[in-house]
Amino acid sequence: MVDLVSFSEAIADSRRFSKRHLLIGNGFSIACCPDIFHYGSLFSAADFSNNPELVKVFEVLGTQDFEIAIKNLEAGALLAGIYTPGHADAAAKMLADANALKEILLTAIAGNHPDVPGDIAHDKFWACRRFLSLFLGRENDGQVFSLNYDLLLYWTLMHEDNPFTEAIDLATNDGFGNDEDDPMADYVVWQGEVAAHSAKVHFLHGALHLFDAGTELQKFTWVRTNDRLIDQARRAINDNKYPLFVTEGSSAQKKAKIRHNAYLYQGFKQLTANAQQGRHCFFVLGHSLAENDDHILRRFGTGKFKKLYVSLFGDPGSPSNQQIIAKANTLAAMRHERFPLEVAFYNAATANPWTYP
Repeated sequence: MVDLVSFSEAIADSRRFSKRHLLIGNGFSIACCPDIFHYGSLFSAADFSNNPELVKVFEVLGTQDFEIAIKNLEAGALLAGIYTPGHADAAAKMLADANALKEILLTAIAGNHPDVPGDIAHDKFWACRRFLSLFLGRENDGQVFSLNYDLLLYWTLMHEDNPFTEAIDLATNDGFGNDEDDPMADYVVWQGEVAAHSAKVHFLHGALHLFDAGTELQKFTWVRTNDRLIDQARRAINDNKYPLFVTEGSSAQKKAKIRHNAYLYQGFKQLTANAQQGRHCFFVLGHSLAENDDHILRRFGTGKFKKLYVSLFGDPGSPSNQQIIAKANTLAAMRHERFPLEVAFYNAATANPWTYP
């Protein structure tokens, strides 16, 4: 049986390292809103019941990426007159399906996410800020890497501290800043050329507040608009800006998309660089170490940091936890003998970031 420690014990043990970093999975969000954050991807959350034929579009294109499917339908509508002359209904059908996909995407986003930060109690945000200070606080100066695309981490970082207690010093830099051409815009843009290397927070698979505008990556900010999530998303998609998500199924497909996007690849490189630091350690919270994220996890197996702390929720002997334990030990076994990796497992219930400490 695995030796399971508490989160506080794991933190105490980790103080011998110069920095600790955090990788969070969907369990981080489930701990906050268990009735909402239960899906693995927007594609699996989408309702195609009124347009079942659209599933075939994704199958033919070999993707679960809504942007790719929508853009292919719109491009097909432009070309339909050349390749199917006399069938004007084909182009109309493609455009109608592209618009239907946009609404399905919007519904999937809004249906599985709180509209505004006010939907979550202040004390949850305050607790989470205390939790994050273990990684992003001045004493540690670590980094946080998220595999989720919901807004809970972003909202927490932007939330004000409890006015009745001491302020928490969090490093919230995510590499975004004012658009130099429109500094008063409702959004900020990724400063890849100047600020990427100093970023402390990375959304490795994109997020709901990051939109690809073609020439730049924009981050929509709640504090500048006070708009509901669904309203922000609808305006963006209507302007042909699409949420930046890595929704592909396999690890290889995810890695391919990451390598073709400057923002995603920068976060990936930051995680890789920290994994190569022998005096650092990593915590994993709320992630199953599933195979479809091997493009991330292998960086732990090929790294040089000395200790990995992995959360287990519930009975350590359950099949799901046994898979996590086996995967973590597999990552340790990948290490070169000169850079061994020690793995420890901690009880996720003792680390609940939304009621910490």
